[in-house]
Amino acid sequence: MAKIKDIPKVDRPRERFLKKGPDALSKSDLLAILLGSGIKGKNVQKLSQQIIKKFGKSFLNITVDDLQKISGIGQAKALQVASAISLVKRYYADERTNEIIIKNYQDVLSLTYDLKEKKKEYLVCLYLNARNVLLKKEIVSVGLLDKTLLHPREIFHPATELNAASVVLVHNHPSGNSSPSEKDIRIIEKITQAGEIMGIPVIDFVIVSESGHYSFYE
Repeated sequence: MAKIKDIPKVDRPRERFLKKGPDALSKSDLLAILLGSGIKGKNVQKLSQQIIKKFGKSFLNITVDDLQKISGIGQAKALQVASAISLVKRYYADERTNEIIIKNYQDVLSLTYDLKEKKKEYLVCLYLNARNVLLKKEIVSVGLLDKTLLHPREIFHPATELNAASVVLVHNHPSGNSSPSEKDIRIIEKITQAGEIMGIPVIDFVIVSESGHYSFYE
């Protein structure tokens, strides 16, 4: 039976995984590590390549029966792969259940309801992925907002680190008036322009106060 140890050491998936990490390996390499050994007349790398090619995008939906239809794969190997897939899907489902998706300004308000009671001005940024799932909520500034002091890098540096697709800004008015001031308008223009240049759009700027709220884009 052809095994991973039969492959030249420099090409072995396990060694490359340990040296360079999983991102350096292909899908078939990762599957080869999981399988551990090949079958009669076919080493583990060729076997894993065959499985990946056969199932393609349906890989995460394959069953024990599907795998056993491949000549040479018995119940033990089929269970090994199917169990790993089920484990990944279980964790992924749990993670998706806890996702917070921002669909409109009401979702934004529910995440920042405490701002309207603050006695100081706050600027909070919500970083979202391409599906508008919240990646992080971060306080960017506390105190009077001033366009000469607030630099776009304070907003977009975390965005690039998080690989965010867009941002939502939330600002409170302790005065109780939620209407945008000239200062607010200048700031949102400055930040929006920076976002357009960086390819990370500002999809809303919401002002909250005890008397209500104002959305620039709703």
